[in-house]
Amino acid sequence: QVQLVESGGGLVQAGGSLRLSCAASGSIFTINAMGWYRRAPGKQRELVASITRGGRTNYADSVKGRFTISRDNAKNTVNLQMNSLKSEDASVYYCYADVVARGGYGADYWGKGTQVTVSS
Repeated sequence: QVQLVESGGGLVQAGGSLRLSCAASGSIFTINAMGWYRRAPGKQRELVASITRGGRTNYADSVKGRFTISRDNAKNTVNLQMNSLKSEDASVYYCYADVVARGGYGADYWGKGTQVTVSS
């Protein structure tokens, strides 16, 4: 079993910053891509940012220049530094990881989500 636990969400004023963290634990052999999605009420799930094991990153156009994704392969963690937050960034943010388990089985795992609220 693999678990992903997010932390760092909360309430912030527009223009402010938050840092989300996600830690993966369990029967992990290696983790390929990690990243963050978000889903706001009434909207489709959106990929916010992803990062490969080698450090190649990908961002949604809406967050480029404001958000930075990073990871620590030794700790199986991924972080999302969010700066210059806007009201449209308010959402539930979900961490995901493309995990290869010790038994050789590969699958995507998800956290339960962390709420980000941006006040204007």
